[in-house]
Amino acid sequence: MNKLATRVSQVNPSITLAITAKAKAMKAEGLDVCSFSAGEPDFDTPDHIKSAAKQALDDGKTKYGAAAGEMPLRQAIAHKLKKDNNVDYKPENIIVTNGGKHSLYNLMMALIEEGDEVIIPAPYWLSYPEMVTLAGGKSIIVATTAENDYKITPEQLKEAITPKTKLFVLNSPSNPTGSVYNPSEIKALAQVVIDHDILVVSDEIYEKILYDDATHLSIGAINEEIFKRTIISNGFAKAYSMTGWRVGYIAADINIIKAMTTVQGHSTSNVCTFAQYGAIAALESSQDCVVQMLASFAERRKIMYSAIESIPNVSAPLPNGAFYLFIDISKTGLKSLEFCDKLLTQEKVATIPGVAFGNDNCIRLSYATDMESINKGMARISNFIQSL
Repeated sequence: MNKLATRVSQVNPSITLAITAKAKAMKAEGLDVCSFSAGEPDFDTPDHIKSAAKQALDDGKTKYGAAAGEMPLRQAIAHKLKKDNNVDYKPENIIVTNGGKHSLYNLMMALIEEGDEVIIPAPYWLSYPEMVTLAGGKSIIVATTAENDYKITPEQLKEAITPKTKLFVLNSPSNPTGSVYNPSEIKALAQVVIDHDILVVSDEIYEKILYDDATHLSIGAINEEIFKRTIISNGFAKAYSMTGWRVGYIAADINIIKAMTTVQGHSTSNVCTFAQYGAIAALESSQDCVVQMLASFAERRKIMYSAIESIPNVSAPLPNGAFYLFIDISKTGLKSLEFCDKLLTQEKVATIPGVAFGNDNCIRLSYATDMESINKGMARISNFIQSL
C-alpha cells in the first residue's frame, strides 16, 4: 500500500539544500558557521520592488490570475528581452512560473518523454538531470575541463548528438563555475544546434552578474534559424535578490508555451499575483540596485579568489559571471563529499560538494555573502587544507 512511485527513487535529493539546512541547524545551536553554500544574494530585495508588491496588495491583486502570468508582466518581460537581449517575443510567447527552477521543470514536463535525450555539459546545475529523469528522458552528460574554463566545445556538442537528441541545455553565466561563453563560442554552438535541428534551452538567470569585460549574448539573438530553436529561461532571484518571491519565466515558440501553460494549469495555476507586480517594478524601474549589488559581488570575488590562490593544493579558474568559485581539490586526496563534510565539522565552513554538479574533484563556494564571513571562512579553509 505504501509503495512509492519509481520515479522518486531515480532522483537524488538536493545536496545544496541539505548542506544549507545542516549549516543553519549548527548556527541555531550557537555555533559560528561561515556558509558559502547557498546560491542566494545576502542583500534584501530592493525597496521599490517591495513597495510595488505592497501597492498591489492594497489594490486587491490577491485573486486567481491567468495560469501563464499577469499580462502586464508578460509585456514587461517581452520588452526586456527585446531591449536587453535583442530577441523579439510577443507576450503570448512568455509564461511566468514559480521561479526559474519551475520554468525548467515545466519545460521538461511539456517537452521531454521516454526515449528523448537531453545534452547537459558538466559541471551542471544539479537540478537539470533530475528534471530530465522525472520527465522520463535520458541525460547525456558531457564533461568539460578547467583548461577550457568548464565550457562545452562545438565538437563535443556534435559528438553527443544522436537521432534521439531533443534538447541541449546551455547555462551562461554558469552555476556552479561562473564561466561565461563569449559571443564567438555562442555562435559556434548555435551553428551545431541549427545543423542538427535540435532545441536549445538557454538558462540566463545570471545574465546581469558579469565581471571585467565579459558580455552576455543570448543565443536566440544570432539569427532567425537559431531563434526558432531557442527557449530562454530566466527569473528575478539572482539579479534582484528576489529568491523567496518565486517568479521566473520562459520565452519560447507558442506551442511550447501553450503546453507549459497546460502543465502549470493543472499543477500550480498562477504565480503569486502580487509578487508579479513586484517583478514588473524590477524590470521597469531603475537598475541601480543591480549595479550596486554587482559592485559588491566583484569586490568579494577578488578577495575570495586571491585567498584561493594563496592556498596550496587547490585551484580555480577566475569566474567571469555569477557568484561562485569552482575549486579543484583533487590534490588534497579527498573526494568532494568527504571534503565538505570534514570542513563543516572541523572548521564550521559550509560549502557544496562538486559531486552534486557532476564533478567529484571540486567544491563550489558562493561569495554571495558578507566580507567578514569571506575573510574568516577562507582563513579556516586554508587551515583545514594545510592540516590534511
